Amino acid sequence: MLNPAEFGLQAWSLLAVAPIIGSFLGVLVRRLPENRALVWSRSRCEDCGAALSMPDLVPVVSWLATRGQCRHCGHRLDWFYPGIEIAALAIALVAVTIDGRVHAWLDCLLGWWLLALCWIDLRRYMLPDLLTLPLIVFGLATAALFDPDGMLDRALGAVFGYLAFVAIAAAYQLVRGREGLGGGDAKMLGAAGAWVGVTALPQVILAASLAALLAASCLRLGGVRLLTYSALPFGPFIGVALWAVWLFGPISL
Repeated sequence: MLNPAEFGLQAWSLLAVAPIIGSFLGVLVRRLPENRALVWSRSRCEDCGAALSMPDLVPVVSWLATRGQCRHCGHRLDWFYPGIEIAALAIALVAVTIDGRVHAWLDCLLGWWLLALCWIDLRRYMLPDLLTLPLIVFGLATAALFDPDGMLDRALGAVFGYLAFVAIAAAYQLVRGREGLGGGDAKMLGAAGAWVGVTALPQVILAASLAALLAASCLRLGGVRLLTYSALPFGPFIGVALWAVWLFGPISL
């Protein structure tokens, strides 16, 4: 574990670029599910449609400077963009603190990718193939580059992660008579296997399931009624569990 006082150039660079990455992730989260252009379309106020210039797009700072309002029409802006920018910065801070200078950039890339997936699932109840499938390839590529001896374990993890979730979803539909687990969750679990391997995959599944049960219990205690057809996106729980196992490694039993 790295002491913050010992941060090197790479660590400070990651922390500096994190809010900018978070700003892009905000665009990705909002536009990708709607098939809108990610790069070539200018950002605009969602109320008055005014094009936003550079002073309006400085991560976190612009939102604070305008007190969360559009400087053109005064429309109240929600916390979404500063929220995801701060979340991206928090991911970078955790990565450079836990993993030091060597693989922190890889921890950040995985964490930011999962942040986008989790946020989309929370907002839209979907996990786009454009993000889940490349994440599988990316996980296998990192194994080939940094852990060639673990390549077989990672490949088996991708296959078994996907097939295990498909089997669970089929069993759920057979017993309950309705679809309850999405195909995006299966692909995301396949991605988890590609990153941590088949041997660590059960811990990702267990941690994600326990976190989902805890969240459901907290919602019940908070007065939210969870009925038979209530939906709770599972992607965020897989994402958090995957990143935790990737950062800290599987628990030795």
